[in-house]
Amino acid sequence: MRKNKIKIRKYIKNWKFPILISLSIGAIFAGGIGGFFMATYYYSRTAELLSVLQIDLPEIPVAEDSEYNLPITQEEAVVDAVKKYSPAVVSIIITKDVPIFEQYYTSPFEGFPFEFQIPQVRQKGTEKKEIGGGTGFIVSEDGMIITNKHVVLDEEADYTVYTNDGRKFGAEVLARDPIQDLAVIKIEDLLETPFPKVKLGDSSKVQIGQTVIAIGNALGEFKNTVSVGVVSGLGRTITAEGQGDFIETIDDVIQTDAAINQGNSGGPLLNLKGEVVGINTATVIGAQSIGFAIPVNRVKRDVEQVKLFGKIVYPFIGVYYTLITEDLQKSFDLPSDQGAWIGRSANGEKTDIAILPDSPAEKAGLKRDDIILEFDGQKVTLENKLSKIIQNYMPGDEESLKIIRNKEEKTVEIILGEKSE
Repeated sequence: MRKNKIKIRKYIKNWKFPILISLSIGAIFAGGIGGFFMATYYYSRTAELLSVLQIDLPEIPVAEDSEYNLPITQEEAVVDAVKKYSPAVVSIIITKDVPIFEQYYTSPFEGFPFEFQIPQVRQKGTEKKEIGGGTGFIVSEDGMIITNKHVVLDEEADYTVYTNDGRKFGAEVLARDPIQDLAVIKIEDLLETPFPKVKLGDSSKVQIGQTVIAIGNALGEFKNTVSVGVVSGLGRTITAEGQGDFIETIDDVIQTDAAINQGNSGGPLLNLKGEVVGINTATVIGAQSIGFAIPVNRVKRDVEQVKLFGKIVYPFIGVYYTLITEDLQKSFDLPSDQGAWIGRSANGEKTDIAILPDSPAEKAGLKRDDIILEFDGQKVTLENKLSKIIQNYMPGDEESLKIIRNKEEKTVEIILGEKSE
């Protein structure tokens, strides 16, 4: 009897594991089939319910029938943006008739027994010579180009545009911005085929740290040079200097560490979508990776004004002022800790001129030491300068100013004047 029990146990022991495996596989398979049919049932019932409630059920993507917009790498984005929009970036070459000088010798002691000659210089005609270069980008299919004002500042010079594919065109300066370092030029030659153009973005959405791409005619020699960096700062104020007597203070510019070399001036600063968000305008000499670009939203304004009026105009009121700081308020016991203090410099001293003669400010009755608190309901602060607020209006607009005079608040109506090149 004991031997039979041992045989039975061995029999059970030998078959126990295969039986368990088979049962497990069967349970998983059956559960999977059941789960699939249950999920299908409940999904269809949910779809019916949502259709009754007029709610859209999101579609489930199927790999073999769908095209996915997979995220691309930064490198791919840069390559794609440059490939797509670099044909709209142009080189601008500046040429001018310059005098040709020759050296000759004269003797101041003619008739004397000894001969002594002195070198002299005289002009012998003129020659057309390249004197500089810059960058620009095409914003319309008929060849309208944006560049920096300091690139096309010389009214006696000739400007030639070279496209990315090697074509050469003469260009005419349509307008120079009286305030910003911007200018609009246009290709003079008419073509049947349209020019490639850039896509203008929205510089108000630019953020510190985002990747940007600078394209330009580096050193006036290396066309369509590409450099990549990030936005290092926003709202900067710089004083830019160019050839000759060009000096200009530019507010609210974009700082970037993308390399901006001499000759890059006027070129586009792109985001990874290939949209222009700025115009490369200046770099700090002696520093590394500090460049500046004018926000592209100002370009849009200039382009529209040139199309409408044939020139670039700005509203102005005609006052010299300084913005009130905490130190100025304490030092001069001012009745406000913010605003534009008319006729005062940054240290509080009186300026030579407070109100321009025959200006809108004079006509509105503004006086030295008035403090402009608000323009059309917008507070004037260190971050929201009066000049910045006014640029959002047009000449001829009638607006109200809230001012303080002799420690009393009052409202003044003013009609904005026109400032152009």
